[in-house]
Amino acid sequence: MPNISIISASVRTGRNSHRAALYFQDYLTDGKLAEAEILDLKAYNFPIFEDKLKAQKSPSKQVLDFAAKIKNSDGVIIVTPEYNGGYPASLKNAIDLLYEEWHGKPISICTASAGDFGGSQALVQLQFILWKIGAWTVTSVFPIPRVQKAFDENGKPADKAATDKLAHVFLKKLLESVAAKQQS
Repeated sequence: MPNISIISASVRTGRNSHRAALYFQDYLTDGKLAEAEILDLKAYNFPIFEDKLKAQKSPSKQVLDFAAKIKNSDGVIIVTPEYNGGYPASLKNAIDLLYEEWHGKPISICTASAGDFGGSQALVQLQFILWKIGAWTVTSVFPIPRVQKAFDENGKPADKAATDKLAHVFLKKLLESVAAKQQS
């Protein structure tokens, strides 16, 4: 069974995108599709980026833990809100911290916003950054408009049938990419 890390990128109080991370974790584990763990950037509380892990003289235990989890993941789902047309600094900080760990890693992107466009501007920026560091960005994406209405605080979708249908397609592409990577 593949090991999928789900990065919950928001560190804000009252964040809503974390609800989608909870949903994906439940969907993957309840459906026995993968082992799934949420890597919550709010819990990691990384300091502002100073240098990538490889150049740090004495990295913190949290940094080493995060790096190991990304490295040992077969694939990654990034769940990020869109703030002011971009993704949060907490996510850029975590991405820049690592390099080799991202290279060739299948990564699917879920963007969320309080508005109607579901984080489309953050998606474009994030795809470019991941491409630049050599990650394998999966073509299927999962935008969530009005995220505060789409999921409750525990990650339960307001329209389970419709959300599950979209998640099936989204996660199928990620799991196909993971399988292809394992065969190469």
